[in-house]
Amino acid sequence: MRQVYDMGLGSRGDEAYEALMVAHEGLDEAQSHALNVRIVLLLANRFGDVDELKTILATARSYA
Repeated sequence: MRQVYDMGLGSRGDEAYEALMVAHEGLDEAQSHALNVRIVLLLANRFGDVDELKTILATARSYA
């Protein structure tokens, strides 16, 4: 079952998405995938909750 998350970014969600897209500009597919992995690991380390990380990964995977 998918976890439902509140919009923690509030009115700045579009700004966050734009920043993500800018970070990917000019990268080839392999570089973009590597960047995504680094982002996930940095964010996971930032909030520091492995159980929550597993829930987030399962939720993201459920959309695949």
